[in-house]
Amino acid sequence: QVQLVESGGGLVQAGGSLRLSCAASGRTFSTYYMGWFRQAPGREREFVASIRWTGSSTYVTDSVKGRFTISRGNAKNTVTLQMNSLKPEDTGVYYCAAGPSRFTPDYWGQGTQVTVSS
Repeated sequence: QVQLVESGGGLVQAGGSLRLSCAASGRTFSTYYMGWFRQAPGREREFVASIRWTGSSTYVTDSVKGRFTISRGNAKNTVTLQMNSLKPEDTGVYYCAAGPSRFTPDYWGQGTQVTVSS
């Protein structure tokens, strides 16, 4: 079992930055992917970015490429999502996720709200 807790959401103006963090506890594997998904109002949850637990093999979706960066955090068992040049369409609830599959994780955090005002 893996427990995931997100932090760092909030309200920011378009063009601003936010950093999300995800702290993992419980059973983790070096082969696991850690990642971020988001869900905007009225839309389905979508993949944003992922990284191997070892810190290798990062991948971000095209809509955030060049603006968002996923990396291992300085604290043990954490993953961060640095979000720059935020746009109103980035608004949504951001979920940390983990599992052996990059796009279909087994474990989810509770979510953190990100709101980008125009």
